Amino acid sequence: MQQSDNPFRVSGFMHGLAKFLLRLVGWRVEGRMPTPPRFVIIAAPHTSNWDAVLMLLAAYVFRIKISWFVKSQAFFFPLGIVVRYFGGIPIDRSRRHNVVEQAVAQFEKTENLILAVPPEATRKYAPYWKTGFYHIARGAGVPIVMSYLDFKRKVAGVGPTFIPTGDIEADFRVFEEFYTKVTPKYPDQRGGIAVDPRSLKNPADTSSPAGEMPISRIHPAQEHVNGGSSEHPRT
Repeated sequence: MQQSDNPFRVSGFMHGLAKFLLRLVGWRVEGRMPTPPRFVIIAAPHTSNWDAVLMLLAAYVFRIKISWFVKSQAFFFPLGIVVRYFGGIPIDRSRRHNVVEQAVAQFEKTENLILAVPPEATRKYAPYWKTGFYHIARGAGVPIVMSYLDFKRKVAGVGPTFIPTGDIEADFRVFEEFYTKVTPKYPDQRGGIAVDPRSLKNPADTSSPAGEMPISRIHPAQEHVNGGSSEHPRT
């Protein structure tokens, strides 16, 4: 395997173990990860603790490493070693440190980075998605990839790649159209895929603008949720 096929150097053992465990519980993967491996990936829907486990296994099957933001207080010895191994990045959540700015800075200093963000931010029902993932992508100048866990079909998949336009309400309608076709583990706990009107009144509280982005476009080559033949990553 060439280096470009495995930029995160995921070992054959972890790749094989993840495939075995997914098959053991009756799950499979579909879609293909975009290249280069430098984007924000939506971790949705999120209604169960199993979501993180399944997404992590799928990541190893795809031979990628997903990074997550974790409170800096969790990085004490020896727990910090484990958290970092599984993609944890320390984040300072104090008011003095804007999380979006920290994420943009992480992209600026990291060549290959796939940052997973659960926009629901809770396993319970919430009427709105958090918009941090969107502003991170805008600020870092990277695309957004729509990943999903469909418990009805038992599929962990990679959907379209999306470049935000800056019209957040219109862009969120694209996310809503995609994710309403995905069945979470607990459908009654699925969050509303919409922007909180309060965040639109005070965009400076969450965003970190970094110039204009290209016009929105979805790359249709990725696997869709509502049918079609699945594409499996090369093994």
